[in-house]
Amino acid sequence: MRRGSRADLATIARDVGSLLVMESGLMALSVLVAGVFMELYVAGAFVVAALVTGAIGLGARRRFSEAPPPKMKHGMVIAAGGWFTVAVFGALPFLLAAYLTPTSVAASYVPAGADYGSSLAYFRNPLHAMFESMSGWTGSGLTMAIHEPSLPRGIQWWRSLIQYVGGVGVIVLTVSILARPGSGSYALYRSEAREEKIHPSIISTVRTVWKILLLYTAVSILLLFGAIYVSAPELPLWEVGWQALNHAMTGLTTGGFSVTDNSIATYQSPLIETVLLPIMALGAIAFPVHYVVLRDRDLGELIRDTQTKWLLILFVVGVVGLSIQNLTALTEGFEPAWVEVSALGLSAQQVDAVRDSTFQFISALSCTGFQSAPIGDWGDGGKLIVSSAMVMGGAAGSTVGGIKIIRGYTISRGIRWQFRRVFLPRNTVVTGRLGDRVLDRDEMEAEFSEAAIVSMLWLILLAISSLVLVNTVGADFGYADALFEVASAQGNVGLSVGIAGPTMNPIAEGMFVLSMWVGRLEIIPVLVFFRSAIYGLNP
Repeated sequence: MRRGSRADLATIARDVGSLLVMESGLMALSVLVAGVFMELYVAGAFVVAALVTGAIGLGARRRFSEAPPPKMKHGMVIAAGGWFTVAVFGALPFLLAAYLTPTSVAASYVPAGADYGSSLAYFRNPLHAMFESMSGWTGSGLTMAIHEPSLPRGIQWWRSLIQYVGGVGVIVLTVSILARPGSGSYALYRSEAREEKIHPSIISTVRTVWKILLLYTAVSILLLFGAIYVSAPELPLWEVGWQALNHAMTGLTTGGFSVTDNSIATYQSPLIETVLLPIMALGAIAFPVHYVVLRDRDLGELIRDTQTKWLLILFVVGVVGLSIQNLTALTEGFEPAWVEVSALGLSAQQVDAVRDSTFQFISALSCTGFQSAPIGDWGDGGKLIVSSAMVMGGAAGSTVGGIKIIRGYTISRGIRWQFRRVFLPRNTVVTGRLGDRVLDRDEMEAEFSEAAIVSMLWLILLAISSLVLVNTVGADFGYADALFEVASAQGNVGLSVGIAGPTMNPIAEGMFVLSMWVGRLEIIPVLVFFRSAIYGLNP
């Protein structure tokens, strides 16, 4: 920042340092996980990463400990810079583990009988390591690890952990740890694209969010343990537990990283998919709604809340629309992932088409990114429907990416409000309604403008990135594929048609890293970050 004051820089450096201290603690925890599995080289990688990250973070915190609390202008720069910095240092465990682990040891992580090598080797490329870290922290789920079971358990755990923490919010976690009172906490909370508060106190709000998440995580682990045990009885109990733990963590926070070789398609289990549907949906509902439902034991709040009501409506409409599209595509040569059963007079192919459509649409709209079908083999119509779901995303105040339902709702109400004004006298007082809120003219215009601006910027970036990608992927992929993959990255989803991977063009890979970062922060904080880097924080 050229003209930023020393006080501004000190505030930013101190709070970014706090984020690194938090990350260092997570790395230290991961040392224990690697140690339990006797992965000594991986444990060493986490030790070095934790020491480097912690030293820099503590140094910044102590050097600038007297800096003033952050204001909103600081909060956005801290959010954008902090998320990027956390992703940079979060890449260290991938990079160090890949270099410290001998080839013979890495080969021992490959499952018996597999005809591939360990995906750990891919992380020797710093860009691949950065991609994996950014994908994890932003809850995107796209991966450079082609065969996840060939990764050390410590690295599998790190991928799930950073999605678990990143899904709720790096700054949300740090605020709860620092327990900083006053407006500084609120500035940081809002800078992470959050508005909804459960309690008047931000500290109480973020701690309640974590209590709700931990409760749901415990329930999800138990449900998935039972489903995996029934669906894959050949697995040892500890492996069942490991898969249940990791998929619960990344499913509930709508991250989508998996520890199986082909995401959820590995199981080919309707039971596991059915169990995952409500888990993914829970992650797409705003935390304040969860709080009210749990506190009052009132499921009616799910319908009374505007975002949740429209989320459920979109689930139904999208599943029906995608099912029709894929059923129609069956006559054009589309084949679903597997053919096992028939029911209700439908052919086995038709049953699977509906099943795949249901799981993939909910996975897309909830921004989870678990994959149960080869979407790359679908027709362009199916890809575009799923892309639309990834662009929209779930409810603001949840763990999802995308534009968010509340913005789509606000824009639709704002357009209707503008039309009403055209046919009324100029001196007529026209109010607007958003859910249960009645807004005057200035309030409605402010809400409409914010939603329209963010959505417009989001879509412009999506279009530009898609054009860049389609010109770097070659003849094997068309524009629908490029649009799908960019929507997945920018919407922090993780579904893929096969473009993202270690063989992709480095320019496209770097663009994806930026897309995931920008998508997680909803563009404005990133623009403020770049503007501040050029002109400083002064108006």
